[in-house]
Amino acid sequence: MPHIAFTTTSRRLDRDLFPMRLYQKAKRLGVWDPASIDFRQDQQDWASFTAQEKDLIWLLLSLFIAGEEAVTLDLLPLIQVVAQEGRLEEEMYLTTFLFEEAKHTDFFSRFIEEVAPFQPVGNGDSSAPQSLAAYHTENYRHIFYEALPQALQALRSDPSPAAQIRASVTYNMIVEGLLAETGYHAFFTMLERNNLLPGLRKGIAYLKQDESRHIAYGIYLLSRLVAEHPQEWHTLESQMNSLLPFALGVVSDAFARYEVVPFGLVEEDFIHYAMHQFSKRFERLEKARFANLDDLQRLAQAELDS
Repeated sequence: MPHIAFTTTSRRLDRDLFPMRLYQKAKRLGVWDPASIDFRQDQQDWASFTAQEKDLIWLLLSLFIAGEEAVTLDLLPLIQVVAQEGRLEEEMYLTTFLFEEAKHTDFFSRFIEEVAPFQPVGNGDSSAPQSLAAYHTENYRHIFYEALPQALQALRSDPSPAAQIRASVTYNMIVEGLLAETGYHAFFTMLERNNLLPGLRKGIAYLKQDESRHIAYGIYLLSRLVAEHPQEWHTLESQMNSLLPFALGVVSDAFARYEVVPFGLVEEDFIHYAMHQFSKRFERLEKARFANLDDLQRLAQAELDS
């Protein structure tokens, strides 16, 4: 389809719009290189771990690296829908999403290659799994193998507000806002208090910073969609509630693997943390049902500041 006009020749970019503020942050804070992270101490720490400790770290790595690859593969339709609606400021920010998710995939891949190779053949570690996919349970597969690609790929043929809501809930609220943040919490709980794997911790701190912007945009996008289309609140509520049991199942599956959980992790702590993240975002989105643009931006800023 030919272009009829261009945004920047008819008006100025709205630099006060929340997505543009996120774009400025992404340009300033999002440029970090996984190749520059030093894994030498991580290699020494890894060699000292028990088989069960390695198993838990491989499990978490398997959930993260496949999740980062999945969103890298599936994200493009959301960017295209926003672009087709002529929301240039939002599209400009969304271009950083794809770069950052690809970079996160690169980071976890580098850590595995340089510190925790998982194929037992030739690496001298008989405890290593043949494939990290072996850690993916039915709950994990439902979200990352099915629900995420279905929700985002649906936007290719259905760019409706309802379809956008299902896509953003799945990606920003469940995958990033609940599962990824609970995974960060697990890594920091077991590694920071024991001063282990400093390179992995440094990379995850960068990831968390990147994804805090992603989640804040998701709050903005969903708030805007619900404010513009209040009849679609039930779509948001239904998608959140339908995916919650599977997300909590991913957390429970991880703990069910061990009779004694390595590093002293306690399942109830992480279920509570996951539910807190879910409830916090749900409450913010409820406030958007009758909000104006200024209110939407304040809600999204509150998420970014939290």
